[in-house]
Amino acid sequence: MQATIPLPTLAPSSALRPRPRTAILISSDASFRSRLGQTLTGLRWQVREAASGAEAWAEADASVPEAVLVDAWLPDLELAEFLREFRGAFPRVDIVTSDGPELVGCPRSQYRQELLYALRGCQDTDTAVWNTACDLNDGRPRPVAIEARKPLASAGPETVLFTADTALPMPPGPVQMHTPAVAPARTAPPVERLPELVGNAPVMLEISRRIRLVAPRSTPVLIEGPTGSGKEIVAEALHRLSPRSRKPFFAINCAAIPEALLEAELFGHTRGAFTGAVHGRMGRIEAADGGTLFLDEIGEMPLALQAKLLRFVECGELQRVGDNETVRVDVRVIAATHRQLAKNAAEGTFRSDLYFRLAVFLIRTPALANHMEDLGLLVNHILLKLGRTEPVKRIGDAAMACLREYGWPGNVRELEHVLERAAILAGDSPTITPAEIDFGAAEQ
Repeated sequence: MQATIPLPTLAPSSALRPRPRTAILISSDASFRSRLGQTLTGLRWQVREAASGAEAWAEADASVPEAVLVDAWLPDLELAEFLREFRGAFPRVDIVTSDGPELVGCPRSQYRQELLYALRGCQDTDTAVWNTACDLNDGRPRPVAIEARKPLASAGPETVLFTADTALPMPPGPVQMHTPAVAPARTAPPVERLPELVGNAPVMLEISRRIRLVAPRSTPVLIEGPTGSGKEIVAEALHRLSPRSRKPFFAINCAAIPEALLEAELFGHTRGAFTGAVHGRMGRIEAADGGTLFLDEIGEMPLALQAKLLRFVECGELQRVGDNETVRVDVRVIAATHRQLAKNAAEGTFRSDLYFRLAVFLIRTPALANHMEDLGLLVNHILLKLGRTEPVKRIGDAAMACLREYGWPGNVRELEHVLERAAILAGDSPTITPAEIDFGAAEQ
């Protein structure tokens, strides 16, 4: 009887496949992300897409990618700053960008050829989607399919596309060969303001730029500016553009709540912690877990409470009033004030250690008098907002001249009040005239 020799057990085919590498595609062009994603998926990459820098940061936190492919422009962040911050947070990720800023000293990935091959496969019929792939590892741009595809008489079964130091095998097909010279860099797009911030003055564009830079991080932000200049709008924009945007946003005015109640409002309290505490209550900080806490008029917070807030900002732990146990939460703190906190800290009226914790990143909102060139845009924006429930009013030339001559001590908030009152006084008339402009009636 012939002995039966057992056959070796074969591992399932899925076990023989390499682990899918993860790549994040960052581009505001959805069709481009789709084309590039299909190519990388065919090369056994696991693809995640992001339409903005904030989305990319959230995806990177969740997936720890091997590679990131970045477009030459991001809709919410300045590319150069984003790349530097991203490289610092994810030093092992291979980054390829188009016409982008140069970063030196980054390790090269073994998958670089596949990434460049995928980029070449996304070339448009007329011109390449990305003119160059800028190698962030040594700062030298590497040409990738700069011009339109044209048939070559000498094209063989396999054509080789040369980069600065690498030959990449390409599939058969018409390919335009040319000298590996660097394509002219595209002009960096101008800073675009966020939709919440009405105004194209340089000072307003700078606020938009700074918001885009810091929004993806959990860095504390201090917003300084005069009353009525839109500090809460800036805080809401920071939250909207952050990875925390789907989590709560809580705003609390430290000047509007009595000192005796402010601690319980922020940190919560247990039942019987003080007179009238019939039930325990979760504080605003704990309720904002995973999201953003906006502390308006932080300069009005009592010194004793500042010490407790400092501990939370430092270690993320809080203690409810009347409780001995600590609770750990993940909350980003954004503070705002109309005061000069640096001066107050030097004078001892505000804790200097808390100031330095809150002012890691500073944004200053300007008085309306400092960007009067935006007055027309602001007036139109406010009148359109008022017209959501009533017929939209227009501002006459004479009335607009009155607005331009005024000093606006109450800033944009005062402008809103003046225009709302003028719209009411105008009655059925579609046009606001100087007769309806009443500065004395506005809140200052």
